[in-house]
Amino acid sequence: MKKLVFLFSGLIIICSAFAQTNAQKIRAAKLAPPKNYQPLALKSSPLLQTILEKAVSETLTEFAAKKITPNDVAATLIDLRDLKNPKSASVRGDQKIYPASVVKLFYLAAIHRWLEDGKIKKLTPELERGVKDMIVDSSNDATHYVLDVLTDAPNGGELAPKDLETFAFKRNAVNRYFKSLGYDKINVNQKTYCEDLYGRERQFWNAGKNRNMLTTDATARLLAEIAIGKFVSGERSNQMLQLLTRDFSGTSKDADNQAHGFTAIALHKLNLTDAKLWSKAGWTSKTRHDAAYVETPAGLKFVLVVFTENFANERDIIPHIAEKVLKQLASIK
Repeated sequence: MKKLVFLFSGLIIICSAFAQTNAQKIRAAKLAPPKNYQPLALKSSPLLQTILEKAVSETLTEFAAKKITPNDVAATLIDLRDLKNPKSASVRGDQKIYPASVVKLFYLAAIHRWLEDGKIKKLTPELERGVKDMIVDSSNDATHYVLDVLTDAPNGGELAPKDLETFAFKRNAVNRYFKSLGYDKINVNQKTYCEDLYGRERQFWNAGKNRNMLTTDATARLLAEIAIGKFVSGERSNQMLQLLTRDFSGTSKDADNQAHGFTAIALHKLNLTDAKLWSKAGWTSKTRHDAAYVETPAGLKFVLVVFTENFANERDIIPHIAEKVLKQLASIK
């Protein structure tokens, strides 16, 4: 009996050592972008920079009575009219800001990348429903499900330190992938909530030190790569764009409606009702953001991402910037 116990204990030690070795190999492995992936090669444009800086500066002046400061706004503009030479500009575009529901754009892209690479075998009806609700309705519950599918790290009771480390490694799968593509200064590993975090989610959140963070530069790059079919295949890009499509015709009683309460306000004001809009908005009690891709009948094709902090109830800041950008872009070729 003692020999059996000894042999069993030995097997446990060997298996444990083998598991640790595999875990170390996994941690050491570097994710590589797909062979067919080519990052969007953006060139800084002095003209675009002037347009964006002026739009932000004039908007800050118009809202001076509200005591808004330059540190409360970040924006990135990408002109996609010439796909062989896409141009960009940014104002505080590299600043890390809590993205609210804009992070769902990254989870949407990750789902399609996982599907294309075979990490997820099939877009089941339930997963399709979850992805749709996450983007179209900005559902937080749907986001919980989608991130669980992406990382296989669902919520539950509190974990011991070693188990939490394993959980954290799995939950950071999306982070590791975007890092392999050259996306920096971002943290995309948390679920979005209406109320509060509990259990291991709160442990992982680490008193806010591990909260989601994005820059307008990274967000604009991703939306542009989706818009021109670079992030994944053309078919999958079109599937994502269908979910991001915003019908801004008519009006809405909901001031936070993604199709009417953000960049679309500028399109209405300029009578560009025949323009096309794709977007993902995000808002909390302290932040208000929009990531928009716009095409107009006159030939404009651009991405404009605007993040605002500390003035979530000032719903006109984003459309004011968008309106000024639209006017100036229309005047250049």
